[in-house]
Amino acid sequence: MRTQPNLNLVAATCSTCGATHTITTTARSIAVDVCSNCHPAYTGRESTVARGGRVERFNRRRELAA
Repeated sequence: MRTQPNLNLVAATCSTCGATHTITTTARSIAVDVCSNCHPAYTGRESTVARGGRVERFNRRRELAA
């Protein structure tokens, strides 16, 4: 018989604006790039994210790991 996964109440943190949202998930922690507080579709204004593209983010993570 299979058991259900344990659900955790965690704070999802937005890396763009720093807002936190409490959610229920099976993960221990969650970090998101854009949340409903800073996403252009919800706010109605366009914002530029100074985080860079996928390649820049990958290279930054690789440098931190080394």
